[in-house]
Amino acid sequence: MIRINHSTAFVLAVTATGAFAQQPAPTTAATAPNADTSYIDAQGIAHVTRVVPVPATISPEAQRSLAHAYPDQGPPQSLAQRRAGTDAYTASARVQWSKICPNTIEETKIAGVPVRIVTPENVTDANKDKVLIDLHGGGFNSDSGSHTESIPIAYYSKIKVVAVLYRLAPESPYPAAVDDSIAVYRELLKTYKPEHMVIYGTSAGAILTAEVAARIKQLGLPQPAALGIFSGMGDFAREGDSQSLFALRGFSGHLDPPSPGPHDSEYVAKTDPKDPILSPIYSDLHGLPPTLFVTSTRDLLLSGTVNLHRAYIQAGVDAHLVVFDALTHAFWYDPNMPEAIEANHIMADFFVKHLPQ
Repeated sequence: MIRINHSTAFVLAVTATGAFAQQPAPTTAATAPNADTSYIDAQGIAHVTRVVPVPATISPEAQRSLAHAYPDQGPPQSLAQRRAGTDAYTASARVQWSKICPNTIEETKIAGVPVRIVTPENVTDANKDKVLIDLHGGGFNSDSGSHTESIPIAYYSKIKVVAVLYRLAPESPYPAAVDDSIAVYRELLKTYKPEHMVIYGTSAGAILTAEVAARIKQLGLPQPAALGIFSGMGDFAREGDSQSLFALRGFSGHLDPPSPGPHDSEYVAKTDPKDPILSPIYSDLHGLPPTLFVTSTRDLLLSGTVNLHRAYIQAGVDAHLVVFDALTHAFWYDPNMPEAIEANHIMADFFVKHLPQ
């Protein structure tokens, strides 16, 4: 089983059966393995332990973040608890990011879909005919990113961001989020030229961005100027390697074993997991706009991000990939981490580069 202990190093352990059985209590420094082992069985299943020091390649702030211990045991959160937690987090993140990136935020609706319109304090007259569309993260069942993804990107790009508050699973599974995002995009096309628009998102929002791009092509709508797929994936039928190695916080915390069937069954519902819009890695990707992919080496969606990037490259898309060392899933949400500021600048600069000046 994968078990991580934080002291001066992280320890990764996988059982000989490849299963992730529950231990009676969280792993502690006294019970954690402290030696490397490796055995590969006849089926290719890796039975390993690894001691992984915190690397010196990252900032002191990132090192402190990685050293924060989360127990590897405990009951799963209820959906209500998860949503309460993400709501509290996003409210706090709005305050923190707004101190760095001053803005005004309007809560309204576009095409009947709730949105947050983030206008940065430094928006320029030359950018008032441009708009960025953020499809937020949160596992398709909550909103963890509509502030954290929109406030810094708006400020660093000096362009208004529309964060789409699409319907959530399990109450509204696929294709509700795609339909809401397409409805907002269609409506904004009445005001903005497509070459003046960008669609992007993190985590679930990154997956949704790829789905929406595939749907835009299927519908014959004009494509936006660029896409941003930040810690995402495009394949609900197959799980990549990283989802068996990393939890939400990388090596730290609880990790369930990969289960049979499609990833995120509450979002997928009754849809074929190889549906070319749900899982755009099975779609015709030719002709999609320039796309930036961002991930990190301890990201649970590292495999999903790089696999979709490869598919874009194979389809001839102008696709760029940036991978940060040692950091965890969606680390760019944290305004206290220099790497987060750097990542947000990389994202914003990519969008500005592909919009008319």
